[in-house]
Amino acid sequence: MKKVTLFLASSSELKDDREQFELFIYRKCKAWFDRGIFLHLDVWEDFLDAMSAGGLQSEYNKTLKACDIFVLLAFNKVGKYTAEEFSHAFGQFAATQKPFIFTYFKTPTTTQNRDDLKSLWAFEDTLKELHHYKTEYHTIEGLREHFGNQLDKLAAAHFLELQPEVMNQEGVPSASSANAATVSGQGSKVYQDIKDSTITDSSKTYNIDKIDQARFE
Repeated sequence: MKKVTLFLASSSELKDDREQFELFIYRKCKAWFDRGIFLHLDVWEDFLDAMSAGGLQSEYNKTLKACDIFVLLAFNKVGKYTAEEFSHAFGQFAATQKPFIFTYFKTPTTTQNRDDLKSLWAFEDTLKELHHYKTEYHTIEGLREHFGNQLDKLAAAHFLELQPEVMNQEGVPSASSANAATVSGQGSKVYQDIKDSTITDSSKTYNIDKIDQARFE
């Protein structure tokens, strides 16, 4: 089992999108768990509000430096802490080629606070200077679809090592690919996802209504 850590940075105004993104990662984790990948998502709400030597923000920065994937969500503004987290993530990437960095900008609404928009524009300028361009999204569904595709591409490029799915007799993935058995010894056999069948093995007959896995050695 390989643990892949994601860090999600965003301001408080995107609380609903953060929660929906967290739910999406949880579902993706369930889908990939049997293929040897455990997705772990860190969001700033998860951290203990306790005093630390360098301040609580230093704990966020320490965690994101060790993550595999950094995701930033922006909307009407980019707060100083979110910008700081991106700076640490990009510095870590420049030094080690990790984490992978994704920046998503939700279509901004009309705001009367020009200072908020200034922070958004300034951050966009920073991205352009770094040749790292934003991806826009309008709805949480669009964000989930795009990021899900990015995860699949990372897996296809072998940056995330997925184990092959185990197929049953009908050619569809088993309920639990990670439940594959290994046997040793000459003549050993494994049967998986068998139902309504009769197996004759070593002069013995087994009538099977349904089993997920059988091993005869």
